[in-house]
Amino acid sequence: MKVQKHISTLLLPAAFLLISPLTNAQPFSEASSSLSSYTIADFHPNVNCEDLAGLDLQDLIAVNSELIPAQNGIPSHCKVSGMLEPEIAFVVDLPQDWNGRFYMIGNGGHAGDRTDSPRQVAGRSEALVHGFAAASTNTGHNADQEPGASFVMSNPQKAIDYAYRAVHHTAVTAKAIASLYYGKVVSYSYWSSCSNGGRQGMLEAQRFPDDFDGILANAPWVDQTGFTIGALWNQQALDVAPVSAGKMAMLADQVMAKCDAIDGLTDGLIDDPRNCSINVSEDAPLCPAGTDNDSCLTPAQADAIQKIYDGPYNTQGQQIFPGFMPGSEAVSAGFRGEASGWMNVIIPASPGAASADFRLANDTMRYLAFQPPQPDYDYREFDFNTDPELLDRWSRLADAKDINLRKFRAGGGKLIMTYGWADTILQPMMGVNYYEQAVMANGENGTDFMRLFMVPGMAHCAGGIGPDQNDAITAVIDWVEQGIAPQSIVAKKIVNGEVTRSRPLCPYPQVARYDGSGSIDEAENFQCVAP
Repeated sequence: MKVQKHISTLLLPAAFLLISPLTNAQPFSEASSSLSSYTIADFHPNVNCEDLAGLDLQDLIAVNSELIPAQNGIPSHCKVSGMLEPEIAFVVDLPQDWNGRFYMIGNGGHAGDRTDSPRQVAGRSEALVHGFAAASTNTGHNADQEPGASFVMSNPQKAIDYAYRAVHHTAVTAKAIASLYYGKVVSYSYWSSCSNGGRQGMLEAQRFPDDFDGILANAPWVDQTGFTIGALWNQQALDVAPVSAGKMAMLADQVMAKCDAIDGLTDGLIDDPRNCSINVSEDAPLCPAGTDNDSCLTPAQADAIQKIYDGPYNTQGQQIFPGFMPGSEAVSAGFRGEASGWMNVIIPASPGAASADFRLANDTMRYLAFQPPQPDYDYREFDFNTDPELLDRWSRLADAKDINLRKFRAGGGKLIMTYGWADTILQPMMGVNYYEQAVMANGENGTDFMRLFMVPGMAHCAGGIGPDQNDAITAVIDWVEQGIAPQSIVAKKIVNGEVTRSRPLCPYPQVARYDGSGSIDEAENFQCVAP
């Protein structure tokens, strides 16, 4: 049965990092949780919710259950909360009217968000409305007590849990609980999250291909370590030449004037920014000697901005990681609404301040890259010729770069990735590069099980100037359960409750092209075609 209503894919904050244990840490078993005292035969459908408080499952050290009455449009459900070794808090909500499916959401940033946080509750509640059993986890630490990546200081195991273990064990445990409660196994399992949550979903397909039948990874943080190197590169460049919001607004106008019509339509959207090459010192006005105002860039500022577009390079001219895309310089904020374009995210709001990207990267370097952690590490010491290898150990644990998805595919798994071309938190090309490699590496007709949908003008997870709302989770479900591969997904821009523009999102590398008649703000007047 097709899921008609939208299940939000924009519930999670920006993706971000975790790290691995110290070499002397002894990780817990990665084996799937098993039932040690109960079997499905011990229960029957509609068993009393309170009975679940007596469960005895692998690694389960605490469990509580309570029946939550229907309220505020959320149906009555059994809420089971617990703790897995060592400190992995989880919740699974079990609706009275169950559709047979399991749905799990992930975490943003360095995770550690409480399972009763508004964001997690909203994600599970929306799934409950549609009849899904829904779960979430804090990934093994409490960010209120251990902010950023500092959790590694109290127990190196928490790094492994954050990297991948907590999601896997929560999924296995939650599905076991659902099967016991309902007296039958889960029919289909789905993952849907953005940013770091996208990374978590990608790692599930790579490391634990049996956990989920369908995965929606929005703006996945595929390469955390590459992102970290890129953020340090940008900060070092901006230390030399700070840039103001006024200058970025001016540059954004210059870029749009040059790039907008390249796709054949002047509509305020750049459908593929790779088709517009920016040379900052030529495409933006340079300040005369002795002048520095928002109408121009100094040569040093032009150089710093060019470095952000180009991404980090070593002295041999080899690109270490992609940069950010033309058209993202001043787009409206993404899912949180706290920043505009590069300001506050890539570029500090004022000299001496720290941007969001840099804070995440700096925390990752200090706490996660080193053994033992080096909380006083100075990012200005990072050498782009020799130091990228400092992140290799963490990369092997936390990066979602493994392109071997053959087991996931063989099990019938389906994967949809989305990315905004105007993302200012995660470089869009990390997603494009991964997809291009993976779709070729997993046998013939790789698009039969995975597809990428790029969103022109969209910022991180949402926001921006492009149509940023879509129902890709229904596309995943239809693909898994009915074998209907998505040929396009309609995206909408919604302002004050009104749809102001819609466009089809096309499976990469296809792009949407106007057919020449009708409104350019209506999806029905566009077709997906080869670029």
